[in-house]
Amino acid sequence: MLDPGSNKELPEIPAKRYFTIGEVSELCDVKQHVLRYWETEFESLNPVKRRGNRRYYQHHDVLKVREIRDLLYHQGYTIGGARLRLEGGRRPEAPSADPQLLQGMRRELEEILRILG
Repeated sequence: MLDPGSNKELPEIPAKRYFTIGEVSELCDVKQHVLRYWETEFESLNPVKRRGNRRYYQHHDVLKVREIRDLLYHQGYTIGGARLRLEGGRRPEAPSADPQLLQGMRRELEEILRILG
């Protein structure tokens, strides 16, 4: 198994419908316990669970793991930052500034400057 920070080329993803956690671990160069942790942190990473709670990842899950790996290990994102990035970078929108409110604030600041001046 490679160091997570390694830049070695990852193997090609075989044309299969399902992959075990062990296979995904090798295909993505990420330890199995890390994959299980990422499932708790990233909603979009949700492998099918079957008998005995065994995980079966699909092709899109393997691609998602590789994307998460790249964000965390190569681009330097934190877990929270990677989560935001994967959600499309959505952030709460700032309320639009009310022109009258801004004018009032400006007048007050000018008054303060005049007093201090």
